[in-house]
Amino acid sequence: MEFDDWEPVYDAILRDFGYDRTGDERARDVLASLTDPFDLALLGSVRDATVAIAGAGPSLEDEGELERAREADVVFAASTAADVLRSHDIAVDCMVTDLDKNPDTVRRLTDRGVPVAVHAHGDNVPAVREVVPDCADAFVLPTTQAAPRDHVRNFGGFTDGDRAAFLADYLGARELVFVGWNFDDSTVDAAKARKLEWAERLLYWLESRRDERFAVLDGRRDAIVTGPLPID
Repeated sequence: MEFDDWEPVYDAILRDFGYDRTGDERARDVLASLTDPFDLALLGSVRDATVAIAGAGPSLEDEGELERAREADVVFAASTAADVLRSHDIAVDCMVTDLDKNPDTVRRLTDRGVPVAVHAHGDNVPAVREVVPDCADAFVLPTTQAAPRDHVRNFGGFTDGDRAAFLADYLGARELVFVGWNFDDSTVDAAKARKLEWAERLLYWLESRRDERFAVLDGRRDAIVTGPLPID
């Protein structure tokens, strides 16, 4: 994903949520000041692999979902999905997070040599300043949803879950499988529900770019609002 492709969608997200681009850019620059360049070779096992993209939805605890994660070659976990998988003895190869829930997991994983894609945006600068300096720097992959700068990367995506999918795509995953995804989770608030709508749209865009069909979208595609997406 090049930023020129991502930027029109990013602009639509900013408008929809009333976010300030300059806030994202300031957060990006703070993250840059606290990190060094990340060696993507640490995630080289993703190329040509089946990658499970684990969401933090309640269905992740289902045995069928856990088994699909176990069967994948590589596992990317969004936020607290990393903790659920660990509780079931499923190793995580990369965690993707904006630091909003489980900072101790972020510190622990980097200390153990597991890459964590840490995302900075306009609302989480205090968490970035608090958590990132305590991490093993070589295993922090700094990301932004604004324009990339220096060593802070933008692979596409908005929520932790769909950013994990876009990252796996960038790294050359052969197949993406989705576990623990609940777009209609009734336990989330209205803001989170809107974010899940965007996650759904972005996965639809990603599958079209990959010429792949994600099972997690089966039965849902006809209702997806595609207007902001550059889909032919």
